Amino acid sequence: MKVRRATVQDLQSLIEFTNNEAKGAEGITKSPKKLETGIKLALEDETKAIYWVLVNGSDVPVGSVSALKEWSDWNSGYYWWIQSMYIDPAYRGKNYMTLLLAAVEQEMDEQNGLELRLYVHEKNQAAIKAYKKSNFRDTNYKIMVRNRAT
Repeated sequence: MKVRRATVQDLQSLIEFTNNEAKGAEGITKSPKKLETGIKLALEDETKAIYWVLVNGSDVPVGSVSALKEWSDWNSGYYWWIQSMYIDPAYRGKNYMTLLLAAVEQEMDEQNGLELRLYVHEKNQAAIKAYKKSNFRDTNYKIMVRNRAT
């Protein structure tokens, strides 16, 4: 198993992984067309997000992670946010999340990133457990949203 940067050739796997992640995390199904548009744009422009895939010995994707960068004027650098993380159920529990996170952290370190962050649905206990096992911790911050007016 290894991790490599995702390419447009991985698009269908990334769409499937992202939709499976949404189902598992929040019980929702996303529009494959919208996912295709969003993921493809990011694959073509890494200022939107960067994707990596976990591949087996035949170079078939079995997992993925994406990250984006958020500028901090307070700290004059970028925080890196895990945007999505998915591993095929057949490959879970084998420490492959560590490989995906290491790929993100290596690039973050090369670019002098400040910290790796993520958000997770409060009811997704399996993900919370996995992230805590990977040394993520709770913070004093709470994410809040304001929906745009329609």
